[in-house]
Amino acid sequence: MGKGFHISKTVGIVGIVLGAGALATIIALSVVYSQEKSKNENEVQPPDATTSAPTATPSNEPWDQWRLPQTLSPQTYNVTLWPRLKPDPTGLYIFTGMSSVAFRCEEKTNLILIHSNKLNMTKQPTLTALGSKPAPTIESIVMHTKTQYMAIHLKDELAAGESYELYTEFIGELADDLGGFYRSEYNESGVKKVVATTQMQPTDARKAFPCFDEPAMKAVFYITLYHDPATIALSNGVFTSDEQVSDGTLVTRTTFAPTEVMSTYLLAFIVSDFGFIEQNTDKLQIRIFARQEAINAGQGEYALNVTGPILKFFEKYYNVPYPLPKSDQIALPDFNAGAMENWGLITYRETALLYDEEISSNGNKESIVTIIAHELAHQWFGNLVTLRWWNDLWLNEGFASYVEYLGADDAEPDWNVKDLIVLNDVHRVFAIDALASSHPLSFKEEEIQRPEQINEVFDTISYSKGASVLRMLSDFLTETVFTQGLQTYLDYFKFSNTVYTDLWHHLQLAVNGTGTSLPKSVQEIMDRWVLQMGFPVVTINTTTGQITQEHFLLDPESKPDRTSEFKYVKKYFERKKKGYFFYGLLDTLNVDEWVLANINVTGYYRVNYDNDNWQRLLNALQNSRQSIPVINRAQLIDDAFNLAKAGIIETTLALRTTLFLNSETEYMPWEAALDNLDYFYLMFDRTEVYGPMQVSLLLSNIYSLYSCLCICRYNQINALRVACSTGNEDCKTLITGWFEQLMANPNVNLIKANLRSTVYCSAIAAGGEEEWNFAWEMFENATIASEKDKLRAAMACATEPWLLNRYLKYTLDPEKIRKQDATSTIISIASNVVGQPLAWDFVRANWEYGGGSFSFSNLINGVTKRFSTQFELQQLIQFRDDNTHIGFGSGTLAIEQSIERTNANIKWVEKNQEAVLEWFKKPS
Repeated sequence: MGKGFHISKTVGIVGIVLGAGALATIIALSVVYSQEKSKNENEVQPPDATTSAPTATPSNEPWDQWRLPQTLSPQTYNVTLWPRLKPDPTGLYIFTGMSSVAFRCEEKTNLILIHSNKLNMTKQPTLTALGSKPAPTIESIVMHTKTQYMAIHLKDELAAGESYELYTEFIGELADDLGGFYRSEYNESGVKKVVATTQMQPTDARKAFPCFDEPAMKAVFYITLYHDPATIALSNGVFTSDEQVSDGTLVTRTTFAPTEVMSTYLLAFIVSDFGFIEQNTDKLQIRIFARQEAINAGQGEYALNVTGPILKFFEKYYNVPYPLPKSDQIALPDFNAGAMENWGLITYRETALLYDEEISSNGNKESIVTIIAHELAHQWFGNLVTLRWWNDLWLNEGFASYVEYLGADDAEPDWNVKDLIVLNDVHRVFAIDALASSHPLSFKEEEIQRPEQINEVFDTISYSKGASVLRMLSDFLTETVFTQGLQTYLDYFKFSNTVYTDLWHHLQLAVNGTGTSLPKSVQEIMDRWVLQMGFPVVTINTTTGQITQEHFLLDPESKPDRTSEFKYVKKYFERKKKGYFFYGLLDTLNVDEWVLANINVTGYYRVNYDNDNWQRLLNALQNSRQSIPVINRAQLIDDAFNLAKAGIIETTLALRTTLFLNSETEYMPWEAALDNLDYFYLMFDRTEVYGPMQVSLLLSNIYSLYSCLCICRYNQINALRVACSTGNEDCKTLITGWFEQLMANPNVNLIKANLRSTVYCSAIAAGGEEEWNFAWEMFENATIASEKDKLRAAMACATEPWLLNRYLKYTLDPEKIRKQDATSTIISIASNVVGQPLAWDFVRANWEYGGGSFSFSNLINGVTKRFSTQFELQQLIQFRDDNTHIGFGSGTLAIEQSIERTNANIKWVEKNQEAVLEWFKKPS
């Protein structure tokens, strides 16, 4: 049982209602002041209760440090919150609350340091003893806005080994900032509705109530929510009771069973009038919540149907029963992340959970099942066992990003989902990890301290490189050994915290148990992938048999801040045999004519060959491509293009790897080729190369493949997209005809769901204001999130600059473009050659205004990816220098990566433009 306060119905209501009468103005002013002045060191505090810490030079005092001292450890929280889903007389949405935290004193101290951010205390906090010794008297309370602490100074010391309870009452704004305890709004049947919901990860639980907001500070949480009787309340724990209470206002008080021991970032509480569907399997309650309209339309059925099987798969995979009695999943109209693994109450964007059989595409369906698998994987790996600090985030997210494919494959075994990790993660992260400004998977704890540093770690390296190296590890250990080590790791550390080397230890125990001998320990093998940035390119000389490797850099002349050594290669290649390669297997497929390494791309490295072997591989692709595994056909294209970008092989050699595609019917090689050719469009669509590239033999036949590529659900989409984008008249006629039919009869959409993204984009690009306005009207009226997303992206395809400028302005108005979608909308506009300079100007003009509405990292990378001139480089550097005083937050690393990428692009274009022009005029 948790230690906490207990209140009667009437006292509870009176105590929590703070927004009435004369107090309304004070509360409103406090909240507004807190919000508007959040950049400053001072914050409004309760009268006579606290003081504000003045801005001062940094000190060694605990409240000036970004990490909590280890003097106190929380045991239980008792949290009561009341979100108001209607604005107060001043127009503000607020929530009021009270919280008690029982904690143990580990070392004697006269200071209680607890996180609190943008909360105004409405009553003097109180401290009581839970043991035999009395609690010290509170001397003063100081709010430290910069480090987000409430510092409670005591007249005497807390005694080591004793437990105490801190009680607080507070008020905060239920803002629309997508972080902490926030509000989401939507319209249903012409009525505006409000949802109170949460996003705590990584450092925003402190915006909901005072707490020890670090992942290692686990505790049990008792949650109570007050809400309008017409709404429902959800939290991590199982619902235990509803009670109608009144003191002038009728409200429902909902209480929840205590949670398991867990971290603050996994907390969730939601008040809404959503509907739900449910299943009960083996005493496990599975529910899908969403807007009532979406539930009535059956959009939650697919998620409900796959959740049970995925949970059963992970129970078997982990050999640990699902730790909770329920699994709730909810689709939110406003949600900045894709999804969040809150324990027992997973939150999603609508597009990540809701599926409509008639309107959603196959891509939407695949995305939903993999995202669900990702979040369910976290219920064990991340929630049951949690990394101690954010410097090891990569293991948490990388692991879920790897096994999501396994869970999705079990749910949809006919889709070959597991292979897509190569396109979606391995190839994707290679592009980032080839930069000198990349970073290792794991940092030292002292490198990741401030909230913006923590946010910056949530990047492609953590997710996709983490997934890639764990897949490699599983492959060379074997899946059996890998899962054995994983299972003992989860069992040993359940309900506690770890560092990543704890997993290596248990994997080593599994290796030892099989009697298998590795050249080095698991930790020694994996440290090279975890503690140093980048990856190697392995060069195999089939004439001499020699193998060499070196750090692969997109710009070989760049100088990484962190050194990376790639050693321990097998020095000589033995044909038709496997050899250890940096203590992983260098798998090779050898025939008399050619040699191919890294079968199925299980290794995290690129491969280069001598020219003779490249020629033999090209001949094999042309004449006997089936002798090369499909994943490696994609690999050969991707490796060749990127080796050419780094100046290691000729660009024309890379282009020749695509010539076999006229007879290729598999999706992965086509997608690899189109992804890499997109780079050519980015670099050359403003140059004389563009014309010949459009009409080249490479792409001129793709539309003829449209009708014969139904063997793969994605190739038909690619065929239509590329044919229309390269100016194929038959394609343009088909697309515009479909869209004209839709404009003539908007209530009957005959365009296939899989093709809508391509059709909408191509028709809007070929049209003008009438087509754009029609799409905007469809967007505003759409009730299915995946359809809205398709239309939102398609409107960025317009070719009229004034339409795109108007659209950019819409991203600053959340009534038109939701805050969660602002960044991706701007990036979509920047992907349009007409829109790119407009988007760049817009970002620069509104950088300071943008604030928390944008994902800085994605935004910077998205609007600069086409940069390839000295003028653009100087603009980018000037932008960085001009905004140093504002800062780039989670985009700090992204700005340096963009500068480095632009430098590499400039060099590549200067070196290759003439050769590429000649090749597209006459491929050879």
